[in-house]
Amino acid sequence: MLYFNSDFYGRENELKELNGFYRKSGFKFIVVYGRRRVGKSTVIQRFIDKGKKPNISFMSLEQNNKLNLEAFSEAILARYGAAKNYLSSFDSWEKAFEYIAGQAGSRKLVLFIDEYPYLANANKAISSILQKCADSVFKATNIMLILCGSSMSFMENQVLGAKSPLYGRRDGQFKIEPFDYYESAGFFESYSNEDKAIAYGVAGGIPLYLNKLKTSGTVEEGIKNEFLKKNGTLYEEPRNLLLQELREPAVYNAIIKSIAGGATKANDIAAKAGEESKKVSKYLSTLIALHLVKKELPAMNTQERNGLYRLSDNMFRFWYRFIMDNSMNIESGMADHVYKEKILPQLPEYMGFIFEDICIQYMKRQNKAFALPLVFDSIGRWWGNNPLEKREEEIDLLALSGKTAIFGECKWKGAVSTDVLNELRRKTEMFKQFDKKYFFLFSKGGFSGGLKTIAAQDKSIRLITLDEIYKK
Repeated sequence: MLYFNSDFYGRENELKELNGFYRKSGFKFIVVYGRRRVGKSTVIQRFIDKGKKPNISFMSLEQNNKLNLEAFSEAILARYGAAKNYLSSFDSWEKAFEYIAGQAGSRKLVLFIDEYPYLANANKAISSILQKCADSVFKATNIMLILCGSSMSFMENQVLGAKSPLYGRRDGQFKIEPFDYYESAGFFESYSNEDKAIAYGVAGGIPLYLNKLKTSGTVEEGIKNEFLKKNGTLYEEPRNLLLQELREPAVYNAIIKSIAGGATKANDIAAKAGEESKKVSKYLSTLIALHLVKKELPAMNTQERNGLYRLSDNMFRFWYRFIMDNSMNIESGMADHVYKEKILPQLPEYMGFIFEDICIQYMKRQNKAFALPLVFDSIGRWWGNNPLEKREEEIDLLALSGKTAIFGECKWKGAVSTDVLNELRRKTEMFKQFDKKYFFLFSKGGFSGGLKTIAAQDKSIRLITLDEIYKK
């Protein structure tokens, strides 16, 4: 049975677009993909259930082709029961699809195949079979075929890629992304803005994880119940996900742990993980394909050699930073001790990088609303050599539009004073190519009176509090 969350939240745009395809006449082929737990199946099931659309919904399993075909046949016969009188299972996928097309005729039908990569791994010809049906028996119907999958690399290469038999036949594709910081806050309406940010830093934008934290009533209790108990939903989650995707989870564990611990360059990651650099580079490519790791380039720089490796998922970042090394005490029932002694003292430092991400997401939202002094074309962190002072520098946020730029500094800990503004201005002196510079300072702890006075008199300076970041 497909998972359906009765407390459905968000995804209004995806639902609107899916319904738009459904209203169109003729055969429609839609591809939906995204990382595990992001809520793909829930979105599609919501689309089907809202309006009670006629459907055949089938979830592929990691089993052989015969068993998958038998299970698919059961789903068909549950929809078109009359056939039960003379067969219990179709003897080929071609006949199963031909039967669906014949029964559906000109009537609307959603044919939803979930976890398609499992089906394709069990039957290497299934994409060619579907391609043939799309070009023949499905063509004259009003069937809406939805293929859904969690294996990002498979869906992008084997379904959407140019070498796939299905290439060029899709009518639409949806990459279901995790919620951003603002969307995630919708799960925690009664929480303070600080706790909303911490919840996002711990769970990321994955609906399942956010829901789990929410049920405990506070972020602290959510962490204790879901991460710091051996029967907690998230205590083994990263391990279980890696076991589903990878053959050598021990090596991947070491690599991810190294990145979570602060290593960002390939050589540093390899040294910290105790593995050869060549081997680590290969494994990093796999983690990037799984969207668990990303290679981030500094703003204005597209050279790969300057990129740094970061974890893409906050829950993985939190788990490898705080849970993995504390498993003995967690399994001994020492949740309070682990939280108070191991997590709480390091949480402000941990949230520093999360806060930078939140500020960049906030800027993207403001840019979309035309609420900034410019409409930027790109945004990101910047790091590199300062030729004026011959040293390495870092800037938390740099947004660009022609010869105009916004430079930003993001501080999770403490109030921000004029010293922070002066330091940011000093760093930006090397950027001679910009005619106009704006300075945005973000702070959870507020701003000094002196800085507020300066900002009130200078329109190039903007002070942004956590409350403003979460303002509705």
